[in-house]
Order: sequence, then structure tokens, then C-alpha cells
Amino acid sequence: MVVVTGREPDSRRQDGAMSSSDAEDDFLEPATPTATQAGDALPLLPQQPEQLLVPVQFPEVVPLNIGGAHFTTRLSTLRRYEDTMLAAMFSGRHYIPTDAEGRYFIDRDGTHFGDVLNFLRSGDLPPRERVRAVHKEAQYYAIGPLLEQLENMQPLKGEKVRQAFLGLMPYYKDHLERIVEIARLRAVQRKARFAKLKVCVFKEEMPITPYECPLLNSLRFERSESDGQLFEHHCEVDVSFGPWEAVADVYDLLHCLVTDLSAQGLTVDHQCIGVCDKHLVNHYYCKRPIYEFKITWCRKKMSLKSERRGIHVDQSELLCKKGCGYYGNPAWQGFCSKCWREEYHKARQKQIQEDWELAERLQREEEEAFASSQSSQGAQSLTFSKFEEKKTNEKTRKVTTVKKFFSASSRVGSKKAEIQEAKAPSPSINRQTSIETDRVSKEFIEFLKTFHKTGQEIYKQTKMFLETMHYKRELSIEEQSECTQDFYQSVAERMQTRGKVPPEKVEKIMDQIEKYIMTRLYKYVFCPETTDDEKKDLAIQKRIRALHWVTPQMLCVPVNEEIPEVSDMVVKAITDIIEMDSKRVPRDKLACITRCSQHIFNAIKITKNEPASADDFLPTLIYIVLKGNPPRLQSNIQYITRFCNPSRLMTGEDGYYFTNLCCAVAFIEKLDAQSLNLSQEDFDRYMSGQTSPRKQEPESWAPDACLGVKQMYKNLDLLSQLNERQERIMNEAKKLEKDLIDWTDGVAKEVQDIVEKYPLEIKPTAQPLAAIDSENVENDKLPPPLQPQVYAG
Repeated sequence: MVVVTGREPDSRRQDGAMSSSDAEDDFLEPATPTATQAGDALPLLPQQPEQLLVPVQFPEVVPLNIGGAHFTTRLSTLRRYEDTMLAAMFSGRHYIPTDAEGRYFIDRDGTHFGDVLNFLRSGDLPPRERVRAVHKEAQYYAIGPLLEQLENMQPLKGEKVRQAFLGLMPYYKDHLERIVEIARLRAVQRKARFAKLKVCVFKEEMPITPYECPLLNSLRFERSESDGQLFEHHCEVDVSFGPWEAVADVYDLLHCLVTDLSAQGLTVDHQCIGVCDKHLVNHYYCKRPIYEFKITWCRKKMSLKSERRGIHVDQSELLCKKGCGYYGNPAWQGFCSKCWREEYHKARQKQIQEDWELAERLQREEEEAFASSQSSQGAQSLTFSKFEEKKTNEKTRKVTTVKKFFSASSRVGSKKAEIQEAKAPSPSINRQTSIETDRVSKEFIEFLKTFHKTGQEIYKQTKMFLETMHYKRELSIEEQSECTQDFYQSVAERMQTRGKVPPEKVEKIMDQIEKYIMTRLYKYVFCPETTDDEKKDLAIQKRIRALHWVTPQMLCVPVNEEIPEVSDMVVKAITDIIEMDSKRVPRDKLACITRCSQHIFNAIKITKNEPASADDFLPTLIYIVLKGNPPRLQSNIQYITRFCNPSRLMTGEDGYYFTNLCCAVAFIEKLDAQSLNLSQEDFDRYMSGQTSPRKQEPESWAPDACLGVKQMYKNLDLLSQLNERQERIMNEAKKLEKDLIDWTDGVAKEVQDIVEKYPLEIKPTAQPLAAIDSENVENDKLPPPLQPQVYAG
């Protein structure tokens, strides 16, 4: 495109927007030499220099050739906005070359020029998938109104917000380049398709204590420089992001990292592999989450038959939604215990406030209605007035009852009522305690004797809590769980602040307290009748029974049960997960889950001769649950969630394994054909019991395989063959029955057709025969008949 102009270029505006002069300057970059320069060189244009000063006249309808794409539009459309490049080009001050067909040529890709023309014609905007491309064209042609409207659409609007967030992140681009460079170097050194590196992402700089104590949390802003140096800590990772001050959390930054790395053509997978958990000072530990990023440079080509999609759950989803570093729980809507309690209290206070305002509004409306009725009906009879007064008093009493119900003191009750109830004999006290309860009580008392005065105070608080829980059995299980969690937190805070008990001993004391109180409350709070836990247990057991045909290969389980050691580990893992139901204390149930998980990791390690990863552990745990079918699985999970010490569920091995178990149960409930790499038809046949996956052939058995297992599979094959024969016989019998019915119907139809075609007619009985000449009318004229004559001889 060639442009010749006599005007000098104006300076650019500081705000970065392009005016008509700016557009002309961009248009001048490939300009043709002027008349003075053309005197010393060959002319590039066919026109004479003196003819270039004449304004160019454009037709009303302008044909365009944009990089080979042809368009036709009105001249007024191109000049609609003055401060644009198109308006400057077709203002008549510039020369625009034409192609062989006389179309004005612009050397630019014309794929999205139609969207630009549509906006200039009628203000239409492109669809979302073309917003980015049209935005580039709008920038080139300097169409300000189009730029403003496109920047308020997705995805540009979201990109603007994302860039604003990344602007608060220190050294984000440098760290991003460092991730790519480290991954490239490791892939080259190891000659591998991918590389792994550790990334730490944390929003807050302050580490988190095992028990959230208000006094200790106040050190966040009040610690001195000497104390601050003790907290200076660099996690053992490749790259660290944080801290930052913004509403966006850790998951938002992870999404930005994956998006930017994917934009460079890389395949990115990430998962949380835990927290730093390094001891800093006193009771402070680093709780920054650490993620493992897997950067894949090239994909290995696999056939459709050999390619299988394993089970993968992003480990970052196991953590709390708020990004505090603790493990979340599905029962708490993805929050950890601490964050869930905060959200629950906020929602509860808001609901109480709304109900209080509603009660006051109802009372105010009733009073206004009563006052207006009294003023308008002053002459009514005394009887009717008393009736209205009685009705108003009744309404007021109902509103007052609503207020008392939502007041803070309604839950506690009056002291007088508590004293009267305390005098009544408690069924639990009169009931003969079990041997296990006596044993746990003795162990608890002996344990507290070592703490002297602090132990006496703890025992006193525990007894008071048990008496309080006795009178709160009528409350819902959620409210009882809330009371128990409040008791755990208050005892832990009191030991840390008043008793000056070290954190290690606090944890041991809390374990003993949990064991003592939950052994006594187990009968009343485990799978109560007021919940649907039993219904969920039956549903998950029925679901697992229906999935008995699932094989390790379908779940991509990296465990070889033909190895004797691995087989023993699998049996132990199943035993531990089943044994969980026999325990009373939540900590003991968690210990069973932990032992089961450790056996799974050992089995994977023996099979693969390398440490197991999270992607290997979760499918194997799902397989163990399917194979073991633990009794009352949902009730045990709910019981641990409601009454376990929250510090165990939020951190450590117990919390990690318990969260994975919750994910495994959720996966089993939603298991479908796609999850097992099966067709929907095969999945439905397996679920209905019509058939089952092919068993292992006898020739493939190992020489030292168990004879009982071989015989079991042989019997299963025989049963499968008998089942097929029975189905075949039943199908043939049904077919024969159908053929007989069809033959009977066919014969009946043929008979009916013949009867209709040749109907049977029954004639009346014939009259007796008359003489031959009985009907002769001339009978009288005939001579009489001859009579026989007898002649005597």
C-alpha cells in the first residue's frame, strides 16, 4: 500500500489512543518517495508528482480487496468515525493502489474485516470466539468505539481483571519464565518428554499454628524485627509465588499459571503434594501448600486401543476452598473445619438477624392494624372489642415466642430449669457401664494425674460437658457436633493460654479427651435415627455390590496381585478398611484408614519398584473400597467428620488419607461408562448382570497360583456357561410359544376367511310329491283310467 502526503506527522498522544493523525502516521510507514526524492531515483508510481497534490475522488460505493478477500461498502461507512485509520485512508488525501479489477487494495489479512464492517454499518459485535481476533483488527484500524465495546466483553474483560491481579504479583513473569527454563533443562538432561518441578503458592506470609489461638494470631502484626527474622523461611521448592494482597486466592493463581503455560504450547498438569510443615519457632509451623507441576513438551502417540484414561483428581481440590493450606471436606462444602465454622457462624447470625427483623416487622404491622381498627370501630359493642383484644394478645404472644426462639438464651435455657432437670436421675448414670467404658475412664483418669492441677481442671470440664450433652440429645446431630467442636477448641485454647501446656502435650491430651467423651457418646451420636445416614449406607452398599465386576485394569490400578507380598498387602488394606466400623473413637477410625492407605502405598511400591504417586494411590483406594465393601461406610465418614478433633482432619497423614477416602466414595457414587473406558452398552450389561468381563484364562495362571482361586474361577466359568445355556433355552421356548400362537391365529384366520367367502345356506324342508298329472287342468276331459278286469276261465 503506497501513500503520499504533504503533511508532517503529529506527535502521538500520551494516552496511547490513536487519532486520525496517528492513523495517518501508521499509514505513512510504507510511503512512496516524494517528488523531490523521485528526481534522484526511478519513480515508483505511474502518476506524475504534480498530480499527487490533487485530492483523490472515491465513488459512493467502494470495492475493497483486503488481502485477497473482496468486500463492497459505502464510502460513508468507512468514514463513519473520523479518528480512525479507514477514515484517514479514504479522506481523499492519500493515494490507495487498486488491483486488476479496480478494487482498492489494503495489504492486511481480511479474515475478520467483515466483523469490522458490520460494526461500522450497524454496530454489531462479533461472537465471543472471535473477540480477540477482531480486537487486533480494531487496534490496527484504530477504531476507538469498537475497542471500547470489545474490551467490555468476555474474554477480554476477564483478561483485564486477570492482568490487574497479576500486576499485584511480584516477579510473576520472571517466575513464569523460570518455570519454563527449569522444565526445559531437566527434560534435556534426562532426555524425557516431560519434567517435574515443585512450586510453592501461598497468599499469606504468616505461618499457621496447629491450634488457632487468638493470642498467638495477634503476633501477625505485632511481632518485632527480631521475631520476624525467626519466621523468615524459604521452602525447599524450585519457584515460589506469594504473598499478595488481593481477593483472589491460591486457585486463581494456579489457573493463571496453567493458562499462561498452555498459551506457550505446553501441556501442564499440577497437583498438591502436601504442605511444607517445617518447624519455625515454638509452636509455629510453615503451612504453605506445595504443588508439583508436570510440564510435557511432546505427547507420545498412542493407538486408540492401547490408550486408556486413568483416574486423576487434582490434589489441589483436596485443600480448603479458602486456600488456608488445610484439607477440606465434602461434608463442609469443601472448607476445612476452621473455615467451615466461620462460614457457618456467619450464615447462622445472618439468619437469626433476618428472623428477628421479620418478627419485629410482624409485631409492628399487627400493632398498626390493631390501632387503625380501634380508631375506625370506636362505636362497636363491648363484646366485639374484647374479641379483638383477645386476638391481638394472642398474635403478640406468638411473635414474642418467635423472638425467644431465635434469641441466644433460648438454647441455654434458664438456670432454674437446669437445676430441676439435674435432680432427675439420668438414665446413663443408672445404666450399668460397659467394660470398655470403664477401662477408658480409668485410663483417662490415670493419664490426667500426671498433669496435677491442669488435669483436675480438664476432668472437671469434661464431666460438665458430658452432663450438658445428656440434656442436648433432643437437638439435631449438627448442633451436637457444633457443641463438641466448640468444646475441643475451648479446651485447647485454655491449655495453651492459661496452663502454658506445650503443643505436643496439648495434642496428646486432646486425643485422650476425644477418646473419653466419644466412647460415652458413641451410642447416641453414631448413625442417629434423625439423619439419613442409614439410608446412605444401604445405597452405597447396593452400589458397590452392583460394581462387583470392576477389574483393576479398568481402574488403571498399578498393583499386581500375583506377587505374594502385594496380595498380602491388599488383604491387609481390605481388613483395615472393614475394621474401621468396629471402632468407637474417631481417632481410631482414622487410624484404620491410615493403615489401609499405608498398605496401599507399600503394594504400589513393591509392584512398580518406585515410590507411589497420588495418581496411583486414588485408583487403588477405589479398588480396595469396591473389593472390601466396608459396612456402614457413609455413617463412619459422617461420624468422623462431625466429632473428630479438627486438627487431625485439617493436617497430617490422617487428614490427607481421609480426604482421599471421601473422594473415592464420591467417585464410586458417580461411576459411569466413561470413567472405566467402556461403551455405554457394555456398562449397562455389566450393571444388569447379563454378562461379566472375561475372566483370566487357565493357561495364563502362574504355576504357584492358589488352587482354591483356580477352582473358583473354573466354577464361575461353568456357572456362566450354564447361565448362557439357560438363557438360550428360555429364548427358544419363548420363540416356540410365539410360533404356536401365531400358527393358531393363522389357522383361525384362514377358516374365518373361507366361511366369509362361502357362507353356509340351509334350505327349508321339501313338500311331498304330487301325482304326475295333478297339475293338469284338462284332467276332467280325459277318459277314466282303465280298470283291471278279471275273466273267469
